[in-house]
Amino acid sequence: MTRKRPAPRTGIEGLLNGASALAEAPSATLPVTDLRPTAFQPRRHFDEASLTELADSIRKNGVLQPLLARPSDNGYEIVAGERRWRAAQQAGLTEVPVHIRDLTDEQAVRAALLENLHREDLNQYEEAAATLRLVALTLGVDEDVARARMYAAARGTNTEDREVLEDLFAAASLGSWQSFTTNKLRILRYPDAIVTAMQGGLHYSIAAVIAAAPDIHQAELLAMAQGGAGYREVKARRAALEARATPLKVDPARVTEVGKRISSVKWLGTLDNKAQKDLQAWLNRMPDSVRKAMNLPD
Repeated sequence: MTRKRPAPRTGIEGLLNGASALAEAPSATLPVTDLRPTAFQPRRHFDEASLTELADSIRKNGVLQPLLARPSDNGYEIVAGERRWRAAQQAGLTEVPVHIRDLTDEQAVRAALLENLHREDLNQYEEAAATLRLVALTLGVDEDVARARMYAAARGTNTEDREVLEDLFAAASLGSWQSFTTNKLRILRYPDAIVTAMQGGLHYSIAAVIAAAPDIHQAELLAMAQGGAGYREVKARRAALEARATPLKVDPARVTEVGKRISSVKWLGTLDNKAQKDLQAWLNRMPDSVRKAMNLPD
């Protein structure tokens, strides 16, 4: 499922470091064979039905918004507009209108991310991935570090990034960064089957219910949702499944002893440097079920 985006604010231009200004840029008409997709395309999934619909529109009205491309060794690299390029070929067009700009790699990535984030048909996984990548570019870090810093900012333990996130999300008309951090970042860690279902139209609120269920129940809940069940039905079924008694496959006495031991500050103080590192490495491999029970971030 996708949703409409508000029109971007003028402050969005600053995010491109001068890479935009497309309203004033002249467009050219290029053969579709001169254009190539880019490696940093934010869109991972091109829905065939949606492409066919766009191709039908292009047959009637042409390509209404030019693509954005930059010169490359083998013609031109599409920075924004790969979906229009695909649909134009499906519609039988041999040429398309294109804005040609000399962009650095970073400018091209920003332009592609922002253009796609304001498309109505971007699915929610792609939206989350593109937003995180834009945050990472803005902070000058990789995506794993950006994710950790967003969680820290949301918890209030990292206040220096809050203003940057506020400005970025406001300038790009992306809504609330706190809401995104709380509700959307987790999508990027969902199992592949749930991600695929989201790309096929599964709403993220239902996906969140399924992803939070034990692994053993996810396939049933996913099939139920894909069969037409709504949020409340899926949530109720999950509650019913989790209410069933599950035979213990762990030794309760051993778990209790481990808990007592690692919660002892006195015992921890007896560990040498290597032992402490080994213990921390073991904690970092904590099972997802334990992490969720302790309300720890992914």
